[in-house]
Amino acid sequence: MIVVVGDALLDVDLVGTASRLTPDAPVPVIDDAVTHERPGGAALAAVLAASSGEEVTLVAPLGDDDGADRLRALLAGRVQLIEIPASSPTAVKQRIRVGDHSVARLDTGGATTTFGALPAAAAEAIATASAVLVADYGRGTTSAPDVRAALSAARGPVVWDPHPRGADPVPSTRLVTPNGSEAARVVPDVTGTGLAAVGARAEALIRQWGVGAVAVTLGARGALLSYGEGAPMVVPATPVTGGDPCGAGDSFAAAVTVALAGGAVTGEAVTAAVAAAGAFVGRGGATAWDAAPAAAEPTEPDVDALLARVRAAGGTVVATGGCFDLLHAGHVATLRAARGLGDCLVVCINSDDSVRRLKGPTRPLVSAPDRARVLEALEFVDAVVVFGEDTPATVLERLRPDVWAKGGDYAGADLPEAAVLRTWGGQAVVLPYLDGHSTTALVERSRTKDPVLPTTRRLAAGPGTGP
Repeated sequence: MIVVVGDALLDVDLVGTASRLTPDAPVPVIDDAVTHERPGGAALAAVLAASSGEEVTLVAPLGDDDGADRLRALLAGRVQLIEIPASSPTAVKQRIRVGDHSVARLDTGGATTTFGALPAAAAEAIATASAVLVADYGRGTTSAPDVRAALSAARGPVVWDPHPRGADPVPSTRLVTPNGSEAARVVPDVTGTGLAAVGARAEALIRQWGVGAVAVTLGARGALLSYGEGAPMVVPATPVTGGDPCGAGDSFAAAVTVALAGGAVTGEAVTAAVAAAGAFVGRGGATAWDAAPAAAEPTEPDVDALLARVRAAGGTVVATGGCFDLLHAGHVATLRAARGLGDCLVVCINSDDSVRRLKGPTRPLVSAPDRARVLEALEFVDAVVVFGEDTPATVLERLRPDVWAKGGDYAGADLPEAAVLRTWGGQAVVLPYLDGHSTTALVERSRTKDPVLPTTRRLAAGPGTGP
């Protein structure tokens, strides 16, 4: 069980349209606003942690007011709630939005919460949790002595997501996750710029707080993880187009806590959390808080959306295929040339079982997920699709590319895929192929005493020394 401790908020979006300004001031008139409510603060972090399938308990102050009742209704059936009795009204943050853009925010409920003693059930839950996430939103929960004592006694790893107005993490904390501006606010005077400054701040925070590690989240740049000495680990983020960054920090903290609860080491947990936060932003951020996370498909991004965008702009879709077991210069030349034929390139690769049937039991040398990752890293490859058949006919019927490009000695011959392409008016073409480059040849050369390519050997020997 994961326990989330902190300040629970009620977030409200009032979303409408605007096409005119008021006659008495240069401000937009918001028409037909629709209200969307969602958990906020520690409550959002708890819901996001629970979306992974983990059992989650939220420990937070809640009073007897309308905002608290609305928040309880949102949490019902998602997380177990252990309330710290509070006499202050629930904090409500209302964003007024036009489409995807915020126009203003209205906050009610005061800056701090007045609450009573930590229930014994909450202290027991914290002590026995597989991991604890402290989601501090600066309203006083993390400053309470009994809460801090319970967090210090936790037997599982503690993750602390801090707030500028919140208390310092307890020294037993495994990982603290400030964002870049929060780290700069606590440690303003550092030498260096860029990542050097971020790393210096992370080291200073570890010394100041006495915690195990600090992961400074950097938005679209990912996160920097420091253990206080040695080179920090930087985890880059996958670029996300559009989306809403609201709640990304909660998503990161929840994901890193879930990973630690599952036995991951800190570096693995931070890597997983960067990916989870990017996916969270991409699917709408906090506005899509109740949407189920998409199934992980690292080898096949949203190809259909890519094709729709290209076709909507009147572009040309190009596809090519093969095993791509060991990426070599011949592959690179063919892929670059194929991308030049249109506006996007989708590479169809044989699954591991398909490669074994075509190439023999000793192949592939590289698994399909890793082959896909290498190909996706090339700037001229827009997407990779893995297919399990011996031929790409089925995947081609799904993608329906305008051009199917093959490299090799097919010139003058009808490509096997040409008949399928003709059913929707696509064209199969042959591209020049660098002679002497093939995966099979690379494997054979690796088994000899002289695996160096002849061309490379002649260049190394110097001019005038070769045949």
